Amino acid sequence: MKLGYQIFFVILIGLMLHPSFKEKIIHLVSFSPSVIKEENREVLKDYNWELKGLNVASLNAEALKGKVIFLNFWATWCPPCRAELPSIQKLYNDYKNKISYIFITNEKQDVVENFYKKNDYDLPTYTFESDIPEIFKTTSIPQTFVIDAKGEVVISKNGAADWNSKKIREVLNKLIQNK
Repeated sequence: MKLGYQIFFVILIGLMLHPSFKEKIIHLVSFSPSVIKEENREVLKDYNWELKGLNVASLNAEALKGKVIFLNFWATWCPPCRAELPSIQKLYNDYKNKISYIFITNEKQDVVENFYKKNDYDLPTYTFESDIPEIFKTTSIPQTFVIDAKGEVVISKNGAADWNSKKIREVLNKLIQNK
């Protein structure tokens, strides 16, 4: 009996070390992020930053002024990032014509393209070509910001989340209406 428990724990530890198992566990425990109370929201004042497109045209963020923005910092090697991407892709499929999506990575274009192709993602991805605005500086990923048309950071979520939830869709619908 003792040997059976040892084998079970060795297998369990092995599974936990496997990246796809980690992603599944992270996905299972991810919840919808919270909305920041209006009185506590930071405001994006500087839209003068350059984004180099990896799978889309490059752009200056001035073009995003007055729009609802979904901004996500991520990497292909990051298990929490990979865990939340399926929910983000579903949200993007439904809201891509209503919201500006910006996915930021510091990885090479071919790495991102291969990852997207393998996983059937088509998220608009960029690298920063200028300094990152102070409001977006983060030390860990994934980090996601939802910014309203006035430039207020409505959601700031560090770590994986379920972005394709009813709650998030209600928030986005309200932000689009108030634009």
